[in-house]
Amino acid sequence: MIATQFKQELNQLNLLDIRTPREWDELSLGGFHVPLDSLLEKMDEISKEKSWVIICYTGSQSLIALRLMKAKGFTNIDHLEGGLEAYLSL
Repeated sequence: MIATQFKQELNQLNLLDIRTPREWDELSLGGFHVPLDSLLEKMDEISKEKSWVIICYTGSQSLIALRLMKAKGFTNIDHLEGGLEAYLSL
């Protein structure tokens, strides 16, 4: 998902923020927070029924999370291309 679309749809999205707790404390857009290093062990807490947009700061870690989740059977997922950095630059 590109940043402009993300900005327009933000209020309707289910966010999965995979940044560190410190990054989350500094800036949170809400959603479900699971740091990337805990994602595999907490994946069963994330509903496969919902559509998710995974966010991180630059978009690279959210792409890793997207691939991990697809490998575990998630189908309704996307990530924010360019991450929060792209969103905040709009």
